[in-house]
Amino acid sequence: MAALDIKKTWPHLYAPSAKAASLVQVPPLHCLMFDGTGDPNTAPAYPIAIQTLYTLAYTLKFALKREQGYDYAVMPLEGLWWADDMTQFRTDQRENWRWTMLIVQPEEVTAERFAAACTTAAKKIDAATIAQVRLEIYAEGLSAQILHRGPYAAEAPTIAALHTFIETQGYLRTGKHHEIYLKNPQRTRPEQLLTVLRQPITLGSK
Repeated sequence: MAALDIKKTWPHLYAPSAKAASLVQVPPLHCLMFDGTGDPNTAPAYPIAIQTLYTLAYTLKFALKREQGYDYAVMPLEGLWWADDMTQFRTDQRENWRWTMLIVQPEEVTAERFAAACTTAAKKIDAATIAQVRLEIYAEGLSAQILHRGPYAAEAPTIAALHTFIETQGYLRTGKHHEIYLKNPQRTRPEQLLTVLRQPITLGSK
């Protein structure tokens, strides 16, 4: 039996249009999360975060398949991006960026299974690094999103279109800039990359 593709159970979350932004209600999701700071292209913690998240994600996948016969495809990497001073984030001063990288998990991943996976993964990765990962329910709620096609460095016009949509619909941006990387950049040409751009929102005041 082929592994379940969890993304297909939430097409409204992982398959938005690239032509126009839309509103989406994001349910609370179980996530493996790893916090860091700095430019993702140069910060030493960034590749460590990704390696650690994927190690735990696959450890959990194999444990669930072995123990429960439940097989699923590991979800794509996602990132929450912000800065203490958001003008620094907008002006691309990446050394001031803050980020949380995450991978959504099926509800079958409990706190007990997560703890067991951490113990197993500590055979491959330093226990202090494993300890930086947490299993958390992330409740993003009402958001606007759009699909970006192409290199990450060319996202600015798509982000601008998303922000314009939010404003014209009478909403205000809140929370953190959210990106979902649907394709592996190490295996995909830049022009073929697909990234969901998502922004939590709230109703604006008149």
